Amino acid sequence: MSGEPVAIERVRKRFGKNEVLRGVSIDVPSGKTVALIGPSGSGKSTIVRCINHLEPIQEGRIAVGAHHITTRGVEQQGRVLGGREVARFRTQIGMVFQQFNLFPHLTVMGNIIEAPVGVLKWPRKEATERATDLLAKVNLRDKAAAYPAHLSGGQQQRVAIVRALMMEPKVMLFDEPTSALDPELIGEVLKVIAELAIRGRTSIIVTHELSFARDVADMVIFMEQGAVVEAGPPTEVFDRPQKERTKAFISRILK
Repeated sequence: MSGEPVAIERVRKRFGKNEVLRGVSIDVPSGKTVALIGPSGSGKSTIVRCINHLEPIQEGRIAVGAHHITTRGVEQQGRVLGGREVARFRTQIGMVFQQFNLFPHLTVMGNIIEAPVGVLKWPRKEATERATDLLAKVNLRDKAAAYPAHLSGGQQQRVAIVRALMMEPKVMLFDEPTSALDPELIGEVLKVIAELAIRGRTSIIVTHELSFARDVADMVIFMEQGAVVEAGPPTEVFDRPQKERTKAFISRILK
């Protein structure tokens, strides 16, 4: 599995008068994993939502492979894409949210094959076979006919990860994927992310699990108040932070 590079260039994002991204620039080479850390409200989740154009940007540019997200929308070769083309662009980007976002009226299998069959027009048999294979890899093959309400939070999040992987994305985005889980369920989800979801894919993970970030990330970025404060390999950022704000944040989380 190979990934698309992601380049975020001087991106600004405002909600009303509140500027949540203040000229953020981040480069994620193809196949690498970046962990975004920092206090709540620092803009981390907004960045991942801008990458797949769930939120428009006010300034700057985001390149995902051959696609560019600008103030005009999603562009390819200088042409602004229409709604259906944007939907197809999003199929290249897997997104795992804090709150799972599964359809409550669909079974586990129904949730997983909805987009491949509905958007990519896969044959239902082919989609079901791939979904069954992925469910087996996350130890949920026996839950294919269950509804989300009958699953634990950790099981729901593993289903959400499988749903994202079904589309064979070139980029994976994780927005605090364990923040809504009970502590004893966090490990099972982090294991699936590390061993299945990010392998060889370009990945951006917003997380407060600093030990996990140290283990899986090629680069760690500390953000505060909508700006990048410090960036570098995990050993440098965690063991030898250069900025006082980074030191204070890490010591508070890891104490």
